[in-house]
Parts: sequence; structure tokens; C-alpha cells
Amino acid sequence: MADEKNYITPQGLERLKSEYAELMHKERPKVVETVAWAASNGDRSENADYIYGKRRLREIDKRVRFLTSRIENAEVVDPLKIRTDRVVFSATVTISNEEGESLIYQIVGEDESDVKLGKISWKSPVAKALLGKKVDDEVVIKKPQGDETVVIEKIEAK
Repeated sequence: MADEKNYITPQGLERLKSEYAELMHKERPKVVETVAWAASNGDRSENADYIYGKRRLREIDKRVRFLTSRIENAEVVDPLKIRTDRVVFSATVTISNEEGESLIYQIVGEDESDVKLGKISWKSPVAKALLGKKVDDEVVIKKPQGDETVVIEKIEAK
């Protein structure tokens, strides 16, 4: 997995970098300060500030390692620089289902997917079914509750 490219939009990369900076320059120093203060109080075996602080430091360090790996392996794909008539990574796709409902999805990286906001991972079943298709194509999406047929209405770069 470490060598696998992390496809991401410019906004998604900025969010990862922002979280990294927040952890390294704000939260981690505060926790280190608390742990140092708690350690100076003597017996560490029953010192909640020390125990919790050490646990939190491990969590922060684990997340920082993860973020570092994701940022280093990031392959930024800017939707505004892509000109195609097909569904590609970072495209915003409007589809209509069998009930006539219109749904809008943007195909994004794993680290930035949020279904509530209409952002789906390029590795999701829906995105995999849509990738490479054109406007007016009928697409069958395999879902646990059964296949769903949708029609692509619009493809945009936003």
C-alpha cells in the first residue's frame, strides 16, 4: 500500500496538509507539555494526565505517520485541468436512477470521500461503475440489495 498512488484533488491535499500542521504544531506540543508536567509530579502509575497524555501522543504520532505517507504518495488531479467527455477522477457526475431521482456525485480520493456531501471514493462500487462512461450511457451499479440501473445526465469539472 505504501507504493500505491493516493489520487486526490487539490482541496483534499490541502485538508491533509492542514490536519498534519494542526497536529504537529498545535496539538502535539500541548500534549507534550502536559505529559512533561504530569511526569514532574512524581508517581506516574496512577497519574491520569500522564497516562492519557502518553496514549494521546501515540494516537497523534500514528495519525501523523499516516498523513505523511498519504501526502508523500499523493497524486494530485485537478478537475479544472481535465477536458474529456468521459467520467474521470475528480469529475462531478449527475445521474438519474430508475425512480427519476437525480443524484450528483464527485469522484474523489479515499481521504476526501463524504457521501453526505456527494463525494465518493474512486474505489467505491458506484464510482467504479461510472468511470469511463459518457453522457446518456446507461450504467449498472452493483449494490448489496441488487443491481441499479442509472443514466448519466451530465459530467462536469468543478
